[in-house]
Amino acid sequence: MIKLNDVSKFVESKYQRTFILKGINLEIEEGEFVSIMGPSGSGKSTLLNIVGMLDRPSEGEYYFMDEPVHKLNERRVSRIHKEHIGFIFQAYHLIDELTVYENIETPLIYRGIKGKERASMIAEMLDRFSMVAKKDLFPEQLSGGQQQLVGVVRALIGKPRLLLADEPTGNLHSGQGEEVMDILKQLHEAGMTIVQVTHNEKFAGYGTRIVNLEDGRIVK
Repeated sequence: MIKLNDVSKFVESKYQRTFILKGINLEIEEGEFVSIMGPSGSGKSTLLNIVGMLDRPSEGEYYFMDEPVHKLNERRVSRIHKEHIGFIFQAYHLIDELTVYENIETPLIYRGIKGKERASMIAEMLDRFSMVAKKDLFPEQLSGGQQQLVGVVRALIGKPRLLLADEPTGNLHSGQGEEVMDILKQLHEAGMTIVQVTHNEKFAGYGTRIVNLEDGRIVK
């Protein structure tokens, strides 16, 4: 599903080139649950952003379902991202002025899904995650765990083939974190491909494989 060939990411100044990622070779099969670990500054989030098409590599090749992402124009990359990838962020990234319902609806509007179909999809997800009673609340009226759950539902609403999670439990206490990880585990068991970045060794163990980064390189 995902193939990175000698992918690097760097920033250039007048006198030097500073690498954030260096020579990354990585393959992820459909249906895998991969945990990316490493110290702060090792390039974990940058790698996830490249896989999620929020950023482009400076060098190297990226194939997503056999499509050469590194050769595609922005419109095509944006379309693949919208149609196939869901993203969960540590900081939730909910829109404060929108209700739970409206936050979940936003990616469906971007994809041009008609109102009646949107309503049906949202109703199904609110029921599945026992959130019907909270649909008219605003993010500030929710606990951290509830906000992250809205973030999870928003990422899943479009039925992505690939779910990316950047420190999804980073702002949660352990009980809330385990709830989120149990949801990811269930999604994986149902066949979803998941890549998460985490500092938590216990939560990394939910994955079927751990990739360790250090100084922008895969060390094991």
